Amino acid sequence: MKSDGKTVIGIDVGGSGKGFHAVALRNGRMEAQHFTAATAVEDWCLDQGAEVVAVDAPCEWATSGSSRLAERALKAGGETIQCFKTPTQTSAKRSAFYGWVFNGEKLYKRLKCHYRLFDGTRRRGKIVLETFPHAAVCALAGRVIPARPKATTRRRMLREQGYDDSPLRNIDFVDAALCAVTAERFLLGRTISFGNAEEGFIVVPG
Repeated sequence: MKSDGKTVIGIDVGGSGKGFHAVALRNGRMEAQHFTAATAVEDWCLDQGAEVVAVDAPCEWATSGSSRLAERALKAGGETIQCFKTPTQTSAKRSAFYGWVFNGEKLYKRLKCHYRLFDGTRRRGKIVLETFPHAAVCALAGRVIPARPKATTRRRMLREQGYDDSPLRNIDFVDAALCAVTAERFLLGRTISFGNAEEGFIVVPG
């Protein structure tokens, strides 16, 4: 299941110290890069000519409470997928833990200068979307599977889907690769999404 020469990119977001791990996927081949600044990721996505960029970070904040609809609704095989919970932006500012989410917010701001954030309907044109590697693995398996051992489970899923994981030096690149696979499936019209326009959608392989 390949995207006929078109490039997609997956990005794993970390805090300011960890930065961004990114994987470009074209014709089944993966290229991995690490960046410390959102602007560098933006430039790389444009240089690669990426059609779809899938990001492992919340694209919006909760409008109220401690989580978003997308996170509460995530399922595979009829079972709930456990997911990170995104609070309101005001609540998040009280804890250093959410530094990586704010880093993701910076990335979305840069990418949205060139890509339209997926709104639950629009699929044409250049799109940036949110995904979640563990949910992607569960969706590909058709059921909820244990998250750990994370590296072993996720690498095995990539190989089962026909991808060479040898360019992926660590788990952050593996997660970025799963994001890229989701982006490729989105380009082929083979994804499903959870959430709403106000709090954002999480997209996983269909």
